Amino acid sequence: MPPFYSYCHLEDPAGACPAGFEFEWEQVARDLPLTVCPHCGAKVERGLTAATIRPRKFNCELKDLGFTKLVRVDDGLFENVTRRPGEEKYIDRRRPETFPDLSKTVKD
Repeated sequence: MPPFYSYCHLEDPAGACPAGFEFEWEQVARDLPLTVCPHCGAKVERGLTAATIRPRKFNCELKDLGFTKLVRVDDGLFENVTRRPGEEKYIDRRRPETFPDLSKTVKD
């Protein structure tokens, strides 16, 4: 998903611009900055926007949060990287007895 850049009109927007005085516009990094508002045609300048960074969750954190993470190893075979005591390391879709017991982690 491309990032959004903030833009600010350099003069009062012509008429009642639906974007307002400041607006965000989705662009890929290689696109040139806008010089005019795509809504009203008035001159605009790109401002600074803080990047949104989502921290990555590690397998142990997912396990602590009650999630089960399966990593595909082969056709129909998955490794349970968040396994709990008593659970199988590998889950085979053809063998239901290898499925994790989600009732131990899923609560109302």
